[in-house]
Amino acid sequence: MKSVEENLEAKSETLISNIKELHKYTIYSKVELLDFVAFVDDPSEFNLSITMFSMDRQANEVFNEGKDSTIFAGSLGMIENVRYTHLLGNQTEDFWDFYEKNEEEINLAEKQAFANWVADCWKKAGRQAILLPAYFSLHDDYESFDLKKNQWVTDDEKWSY
Repeated sequence: MKSVEENLEAKSETLISNIKELHKYTIYSKVELLDFVAFVDDPSEFNLSITMFSMDRQANEVFNEGKDSTIFAGSLGMIENVRYTHLLGNQTEDFWDFYEKNEEEINLAEKQAFANWVADCWKKAGRQAILLPAYFSLHDDYESFDLKKNQWVTDDEKWSY
């Protein structure tokens, strides 16, 4: 896990810079929350990408249907292909043996490491400048990390306001 945290930290400046770009947008009035979603395309490749979606409280993505291009709604790629683990050739078999025996604990630890990293970058990017609620989650997960309250919430809590 230490190497996961170090690999994520190495990409922090990129994520912080991209989050700061949000401050430049006027966000469409129908957007009720920002949802930062991590996609792990192929777990054996250890690559993570994060996209920010503008959402309403019914869990629908909001788009700007007006003609004013200065108003933002939709999605933005925050960071792509962050390699969070590196295996040396001679470690591969040992790692996968260990992973199979500890998969649940490893997945939970990685999920928390991802959330901590995004929350830290969110904070360093000036979280107070964005008034909307903001969450981080893994794609298709049942809970999200509330970036303002710094805690995990269920989907029911996230969407019910």
